[in-house]
Amino acid sequence: MACFVVPATEAVVTTIVTKRVKHNEEKSGKKPVGIRFSEKLGWLNKMLWGGSALLAFEHLWHGEIAPFFPFLTGASEPAEMFAEMATNGVGMAAAVTLAWAGIVGVTGKLAKDEEPETAAEVT
Repeated sequence: MACFVVPATEAVVTTIVTKRVKHNEEKSGKKPVGIRFSEKLGWLNKMLWGGSALLAFEHLWHGEIAPFFPFLTGASEPAEMFAEMATNGVGMAAAVTLAWAGIVGVTGKLAKDEEPETAAEVT
């Protein structure tokens, strides 16, 4: 019914955080080593927004979103709707965030493995 609201809310928050982090990175003037954290947060944003859009479309397809207030058919039963948001919505948002953390960890490991050897290590 409304499980897509939780990842969408996380996407809104991470979008704001990403913009702030990017601004601070540009303001510092330091040259990044590897991939900037704001770019990595951008990956999370894309995953969350894409997943939320797909879930919203799925709910629309099944007639769970109405073109009139309160828009969600589950809003007629608030306790059930909030229970679904607390279980399914939080679970999906956590799964996406954990998948993103795994991606960030793997890319960090790959970047570390590809660092060029220094002259001192070669001699």
